[in-house]
Amino acid sequence: MHFSLSPLLRGAAAGALLALGANAFAQTAPCIDADQASHQTLLGHWEAQFSAPGEQPVPAGTARLELIPHPELAASVRGRLQRAGAEALLAGDVDQGDFTLEESINGKNISATWIGQVVPDSCGKEIRGTWTQANPPLSLSFVLRKQAGQ
Repeated sequence: MHFSLSPLLRGAAAGALLALGANAFAQTAPCIDADQASHQTLLGHWEAQFSAPGEQPVPAGTARLELIPHPELAASVRGRLQRAGAEALLAGDVDQGDFTLEESINGKNISATWIGQVVPDSCGKEIRGTWTQANPPLSLSFVLRKQAGQ
């Protein structure tokens, strides 16, 4: 018995197999250790939740970050933060799991710093630490979570 698929069905079947293979690869991609995180790990969209130290995060205390490769510093990132209708510029890096990010409201001076650690067993998709604003002085705990598909 000879069985053949029409060209249209063959194309659909091939597309389905490619999609299944890509999905299987995405699910089995290696998880990096926190101390292996690099600037590449930081690239993409993140959501930040802020809270007073020791308190639960509150929905009003959120921000969205987009980080891209820094054009002048090879192992660093830069980007933008959006919080409560305001925007700030960002620049930073991660080294052996230690995360540092500088925030600037005016593009000239550092208005806040983010110091934290990549969370172990998060595959580089969660960072926790302290956000410190210079003026007026304020320190908050933060949790950064990489957004799906990033």
